[in-house]
Amino acid sequence: MSKKKPVRKTKHIPQRTCVGCRQVLEKRSLVRIVRAADGILVDPTGKMAGRGAYLHNKLSCWVTAMKGELAKALKTELNENDKKILSEFMTGLTDEERDL
Repeated sequence: MSKKKPVRKTKHIPQRTCVGCRQVLEKRSLVRIVRAADGILVDPTGKMAGRGAYLHNKLSCWVTAMKGELAKALKTELNENDKKILSEFMTGLTDEERDL
């Protein structure tokens, strides 16, 4: 009789697509944006209730998403307050995280 080696199962890692560049990456490496009852919010925990969309910490992805792709992914229109919240987060990105 031959001995079989035990099969190790690999842990499932959730994958998400960046709305800006359409690249598929691990969920934890992206920033989640949520459409909640009180508007659009940045979700640092990734667990808030509401429809979500994901973005890189790259300026180019944020700029592309703000042109309309984010609103489309969240199935809503971004009002001025929503754009202000997202712009404040976008300008808070460090130079290392920006895609310049």
